[in-house]
Formats: sequence, C-alpha cells, structure tokens
Amino acid sequence: MNRPEVVVFWFRRDLRLKNNVGLNAALTSGFPVLPIFIFDENILGELPKDDARICFIHKQLQQINAELVTKKSSLLCLQGKPLEVWETLITQFNIKKVFVNRDFEPYALQRDKEVKKLFVKTEIHVEGFTDHLLVSPTEVLKNDGTPYTVFTPFSKKWKEVISHKTIEVFTKEGNFFEQNLELPSLKEIGFVSSNIKVEPANYEELHNYALHRDIPSKNSTSFLSPHLRFGTVSIRQIYEEVKEHEPFLNELIWREFFIHILYFFPESVSANFKPKYDGIPWRNNEEEFQKWCDGKTGFPMVDAGMRQLNQTGYMHNRVRMITAGFLCKHLLIDWRWGEAYFAKKLLDFELASNVGNWQWAAGTGCDAAPYFRVFNPSEQQRKFDQQEKYIRKWIPEFGTNLYPKPMVDHKFARERAIETYKNALNE
Repeated sequence: MNRPEVVVFWFRRDLRLKNNVGLNAALTSGFPVLPIFIFDENILGELPKDDARICFIHKQLQQINAELVTKKSSLLCLQGKPLEVWETLITQFNIKKVFVNRDFEPYALQRDKEVKKLFVKTEIHVEGFTDHLLVSPTEVLKNDGTPYTVFTPFSKKWKEVISHKTIEVFTKEGNFFEQNLELPSLKEIGFVSSNIKVEPANYEELHNYALHRDIPSKNSTSFLSPHLRFGTVSIRQIYEEVKEHEPFLNELIWREFFIHILYFFPESVSANFKPKYDGIPWRNNEEEFQKWCDGKTGFPMVDAGMRQLNQTGYMHNRVRMITAGFLCKHLLIDWRWGEAYFAKKLLDFELASNVGNWQWAAGTGCDAAPYFRVFNPSEQQRKFDQQEKYIRKWIPEFGTNLYPKPMVDHKFARERAIETYKNALNE
C-alpha cells in the first residue's frame, strides 16, 4: 500500500491556525501538512465526564476543522496514549517530518521524550518551536548560566531579551493534506457537555487593567487566561496589545517566570521550593478543608471566591490570593491540597502558574510572600468590596442567619500561623 507523503503538525496547547509558529513552519516544508490532535488518555482518565476544559478544547477543534474544510482538508482527531497513536500513524503515512510547538511542563516533556525515541528509531525528524511563551527558558539566564529565582531581576532580564526580539506575525498559507474527516463527538470521546463555559477574551479591558484590577465586582478582567492556556490566541498578539501597559505586561511576565521556574525545578510541582519549610506541621483538617471548598468558612471574601470558582471555573486574581492565603495560613492546610482543588476547577489551570501562586501564598515558593504576611480577609473586603457587590452576588444568604459565623478568629489564626512557621524554621 502506498502511504501518502506528508509532514505532520501536532496541535497541543496551540489551538488556532493563525499566527502559529510551528504550523507556519510546517506550511513552508513543501509537503502537504497533516494536522492532528490527540486526546491523551493519560490525562482524560483523571477528569470528570463534564469537564468544561475538554468541552472548550472540543469546541475549538470544531472551529479549526471548519477552517480546514475551506482549505479542502480536515483535522485528524485521535484518542489514546500518544506513543501508541504515533506507532499507528507511522504505518499509515510516509511522514517526512513532524512539527510541534514545545510544551515545557514535566508531563509534556516526558511524553515528548518517549515519542521522540520512536521518531529517532523510524528516522523521522522533529522540529520544535516556542509558541506559547514570548521568551523560552534558556533565553533568560543569569550571567553564570543559572536560572533566576526572584521575579524582579528576572523581569528586568526578560524585558532586555524581548527588546532585542522581532515579534513576528506568522501568516503563511500552504498546502494541507486533502481529507474529509468528521470530528468525533464529545460522547465518542467519553465526555458530556458542561454548564460551565469559557468566556470570550475581552481585549477592550486590557487598557483598563490597572484601574480595576483589584475590584472583583467590576467583572472587568480580560478573561484571557484560558485562551492563553490552550493557545486559542497568540501570546505575541497579546504582547503587541499590552506592551505599553506595564501592570498587564507584568502579569504576562509572571506567567512566563513560573513556567521557567517549573522547567528548571520540576520537583517544585509537589515539593516546597524552599526546603526549609518542609517541617511545617500542617493541620490538614478535612472538615475545615471541605468548608473552604464549599465556600462556607464564614469569611465572605473567601466564600464568594470559592463559590465563583465552583459555579463558573473562574476566580478573580485578588480573591485567589485571599482564598489561598486563608487556607494555608488561617487553617494551616497544606498548599498542595488547595493547588489540587484549583487544578480540578480552574478553566485556566496551568500547572506552572497554579503551583507557583500556591507556593507564593503559602510562603514556601521561590519568590513568595513572607510567612508572617497573613491577609486579613475582612480588611481585604473593606478595601476591595466595600459596597459588598461581589460577596452579595455569590452569597445570596449573606446577612441572614443562614450564613455561617467565621470558622476561626482572625487574630488567633494569624498568631498561630506565624508561631507555627517560626517554630518549623527554627527546628
């Protein structure tokens, strides 16, 4: 049987045809481009059947497929363990080259390492590109070649590196492999539709970010984070929009900082970045953890945030700091418990940012809040939700007898946290 000659572009966290670095390179190869996506069973098995992120990915793949139809092609959408999928693919196609955009998370690196062994064995060349970051991890290093572990010097070096880069727009039109395939349905993948939806990116709010960034009731955030996570927008396009707006640009740099940290320190996924905090005797009270998960702590800003998360998959950034700080400091519950809960619920879950921000809140991370900084949730409410618009939106029983009393006294919890951390550090 004659196997069709193709190059393959493997979609991963870059779910768009426009301004896609790896896809652009594939389209310049001179061979028809076979676009593929693999629903990875190593990941799917850990998710609920109505996972909103899978629904979002599926919807985006439908859009990609509709665009490919206009080019007399379609997306080859497969399901299984990536290595096994590739073993089958190479028997069906004469693959001249594989193009991918790099993913720097630990699982992705391991997956790619395994698949690359197969490519080496079968003499298939792979080309990898950086698409979901503006600056790759090996480009922002100290003079001695080691990675930065503090944000401010990282940010300065990052800005220096980016100032010498040409931010390109990749718009190559090319020849896709002609095929007419239907995308599998959600049901065929083993999932059902979710009531939680990803909001469209709100570019109009990028310029107002500094003005409203800490006011959760305004609902004026960009909603960009899930789109950056799954690559439905180009980070280069966003950079061009916001490069003159320092507060928003800094958020993009924090995202890249945490991705770089996880790349160089993959053990920080489950270990304290600073081992000196390993001795903290977390209380890990399961009943108290459940109250936090359910938004029934009696602290309105914490509860409103957790209910927003549970109902929508979103949580305002300021409120994320408050809820995370409360769990780690007020309740002395291990940051890993909170990180795992957010990983299940957040539409924009990105391992590096989630781990980095949780370790920041717990005080155990690379450039974390000091252990003795304990947010007062009531004071945070007075500063950022003075008119109670946010808490009343998410807590309909607020102000009635149905709303629980605070589960712990702030002053007591603060002193307990500081004493616990101090003793652990001294020991």
